[in-house]
Amino acid sequence: MSQSHSMAVDEALTAAHPADATATPSVQRKKLFTMLAGAIAVVGLGYAGYWHFIGSRYVSTDNAYTAAEVASITPSVSGIVKSVNAVDTQYVHKGDVLVVIDDTDAKLALEQAEAEVSSAERKVRAYLATDAGLTAQIDARSADEARMAAQVASAQADYDRAALDLKRREVLAHSGSVSGEELSNARTSFASAQAALASARASALQAKANREAAIGSRDANKVLILNTTVDTNPEVLLARAKCDQARVDLERTQLRAPVDGVIASREVQIGQRVQLGASLLSVVPIDAVHVDANFKEVQLDKVRVGQPVELTSDLYGSKVVYHGKVEGLAGGSGSAFAMIPAQNATGNWIKVVQRLPVRVAIDSADLRAHPLGVGLSMEATVDTRGGKDTPAS
Repeated sequence: MSQSHSMAVDEALTAAHPADATATPSVQRKKLFTMLAGAIAVVGLGYAGYWHFIGSRYVSTDNAYTAAEVASITPSVSGIVKSVNAVDTQYVHKGDVLVVIDDTDAKLALEQAEAEVSSAERKVRAYLATDAGLTAQIDARSADEARMAAQVASAQADYDRAALDLKRREVLAHSGSVSGEELSNARTSFASAQAALASARASALQAKANREAAIGSRDANKVLILNTTVDTNPEVLLARAKCDQARVDLERTQLRAPVDGVIASREVQIGQRVQLGASLLSVVPIDAVHVDANFKEVQLDKVRVGQPVELTSDLYGSKVVYHGKVEGLAGGSGSAFAMIPAQNATGNWIKVVQRLPVRVAIDSADLRAHPLGVGLSMEATVDTRGGKDTPAS
């Protein structure tokens, strides 16, 4: 059978190449194998060239989606919604008033806070005036103390004189030189002088206590104003801080757009009572959209921050190409941050290639020319030999 097969091959070769009909079959087979080897070498060289210049240079994935730092609008004060000035899909600018909360309570709180500021300033001015009055009162109490000391000295002199007079009359009374009435009057004068001295001493103690009380009152008052003025006094500062808080709360009754973007997820209605932190609506900054491209871990050995990226979207098709660059690589794969992470240390295990999110910034001019929403499908191709070859942080 092999002989017949060889003859059939020779006949086929003779029919295909009549000019070589005279050549031997072995020569013809050698030429065919040479041509086949050349074809394989050409294909191999072509593939090697493709891998060197293209295949090993670019990494691509269609597991990529647009994302943005969505701004959530939440109230900082509670109240009833007075008006809503935006609807879903509406484009708004930074600073536009989106939601207005009834400000009646906030206005009353501000007026009360302003009145408390005025009251605190008046109180501090009274402290300053009281300090001057207490200083004068201390001077007066010091004068009273000096006057009482003089009265004690005078009463002491009267007492000494009355005591000496009584002693002299008592001596003379034994010889009959002094009448009983005279002796009685001397004793009365002595008792009066003694009582006057005790009263003067008590008055002096009271004057000293009054002076010390005045000093204590001044010291207590001085603590309230020590090293301060009306503008720097803690009571005034506290009242002004409360007033500033009330003013801020009044301003917060108007919820403004923090960024330019499109309204989404509106959940607030007029007349609704909203609480602190409740999500009312969101603003999507479509001018700052980026792409989260989920590359396989085996594709990332040459990917670095700053490398250029070409992107296409399913929305516009391949005719629109976006240009961007790698901004950073995520700190872990999606499974690592899943609510229920994989437990690879238990049971049967099958290795699954993981994907790591890569953040890609899109050129703002491309976004303005062809706007993108959030969550749209994209295809990303990274040029691993372009841009800055710096390690991803």
